[in-house]
Amino acid sequence: MAHLIERDSWAEAADYWKGELECGRFGSNSCLIFNYQETIGGGPRLHKHPYAEIFVIRSGTGLFTVGDREIKATAGQILIVPPGTPHKFSNLGPGPLESTDIHENGHFITEWLE
Repeated sequence: MAHLIERDSWAEAADYWKGELECGRFGSNSCLIFNYQETIGGGPRLHKHPYAEIFVIRSGTGLFTVGDREIKATAGQILIVPPGTPHKFSNLGPGPLESTDIHENGHFITEWLE
């Protein structure tokens, strides 16, 4: 069965892409985060998942810490973080960092490390 999901069921704002959707309830083995990080330096603290996470950078520039590496990612790039790898990111600016983050699991499982 196909599912058409309305924006108002996942989006936090009508004028930009920000929100989360656990797709497991629709038969998908994925979760989505539509990330809109307006604050320079803002982003999630160090954490990990037992599955891979894929970051599709739509606009802006972020500094990603993945394990012991620091990776600068910009619009048009895709970053894949392996399962179990500690990671975090922050917006380098000058504008917002926008990404679509794909979790390879039907519901979120996050272990916060800081």
